[in-house]
Amino acid sequence: MNHLKAVIFDVDGTLAETERDGHRQAFNRAFAEAGLDWHWDEQIYGQLLAVTGGKERIQYYLENFHLQCGFAGDYSEIIASLHADKTRHYAQIIEAKTIELRPGIKRLIGELREQEIRLAIATTTTAENVTALINATLGEAAISWFDCIAAGDVVPAKKPAPDIYHYCLQQLQLDARDCLAIEDSANGLLASTGAGITTLVTLNAYTVEDDFTQAICVVDQLGEPNAPCQVIDGSPMNTSYITAQSLQDLHAQNN
Repeated sequence: MNHLKAVIFDVDGTLAETERDGHRQAFNRAFAEAGLDWHWDEQIYGQLLAVTGGKERIQYYLENFHLQCGFAGDYSEIIASLHADKTRHYAQIIEAKTIELRPGIKRLIGELREQEIRLAIATTTTAENVTALINATLGEAAISWFDCIAAGDVVPAKKPAPDIYHYCLQQLQLDARDCLAIEDSANGLLASTGAGITTLVTLNAYTVEDDFTQAICVVDQLGEPNAPCQVIDGSPMNTSYITAQSLQDLHAQNN
């Protein structure tokens, strides 16, 4: 039997609800700063989340939502500029500490560290965004807790391609059977399971309708002792909230 050696976390929507009040707001601030009349409301942004990657999301919007925008041909320069400004605004939002970690995240990370289960991150967001969130919620020293931060454009193909997870496994020097991933979206699940990694899904408001049939377990949140989680689908648990031990149990079921 392969024992659980590492847990690989997605970031946006998994560690924290950063999409609606973080990334979306940062995009809109960047658009306004550039003098554009674009505005991504919650409904539009929900549709755009089907596209992974900030630069890719802007391009998709230009090509499918805003054909009258006035840009033609190669969008790369305006996309790069807008995305850089968006990243700056996102860091400012995170530094204001208005966005907190989702229930159970801080506790679970502490439990995994106590049991010497390695931590890693696999995300489509930039490394700068990951660092900003970790620093603001767990403290500057916490970035060193993660043995691998696979982020942004470190691989050419973003989720749902499994490339970011393959890269993470290479950096950890672990087999997929040694790990468990925690994701929040169908694209993330396709990426992790495409790399052969057992995956727990924690839903958020944008992903409740996604297809999670490949997940070992789907919960509404990780939960706390005084605030239990709800198992939506998949394997049942012996505890009312996700613990390091329950992750090991789920991992063992699939290995």
